[in-house]
Amino acid sequence: MSIKDRFRGFLPVIVDLETGGFNAPTDAILEFAATFVRMDEAGVLQIHETHSYNVKPFEGANIEQSALDFTGIDPYHPFREADDERDVLGNIFSLVRREIKDRGCNRAILVGHNAHFDAGFLNAAVERCEIKRNPFHPFSHFDTATLSGLAYGQTVLAKSCAEAGIPFDNDQAHSAAYDAERTAELFCAIVNRWKNLGGWAPPLDVGDETGDDV
Repeated sequence: MSIKDRFRGFLPVIVDLETGGFNAPTDAILEFAATFVRMDEAGVLQIHETHSYNVKPFEGANIEQSALDFTGIDPYHPFREADDERDVLGNIFSLVRREIKDRGCNRAILVGHNAHFDAGFLNAAVERCEIKRNPFHPFSHFDTATLSGLAYGQTVLAKSCAEAGIPFDNDQAHSAAYDAERTAELFCAIVNRWKNLGGWAPPLDVGDETGDDV
């Protein structure tokens, strides 16, 4: 089974952004991570690789001190090695397009824990940077908070991971790379669990194992 067949031609890409607040049009993106997942021949979904960047606040960006206290990020640390927002988006979008092509998919779909938050900041940055070609679907997302509420009865990332048997270190949380990988593990666990319970199987080809030709 291929990932394109499992998700109707979409490539799930797990995204986590650490930001300077909650208002996507005005607040800075400080970290951006994207985790790719792949599906083996048995239809088991697993983490492939993660790409993570520190991001320079765009000119005039708002940054709330409460957000920095929560994440522990110092956006002006001299050794932070951050890149411009436009360059980060360009790099990640290039990687996403390559993975779309390699997996035979048509488009990427964002996966996130409370996905509307990350998607809102991503779309605001795309508009701000005047990027014309965004590989992600503009409004559809997979939200692991919702999915884990269904699968495990939990919606907080740390508690959902605990229910799924995924180790979670609160001291490393609120790093984009760490949260993206834990979210990716959670997404894989839910998809694989659903498969193991018999909840989804690829459709049979016409006439396959049915004796019918139509």
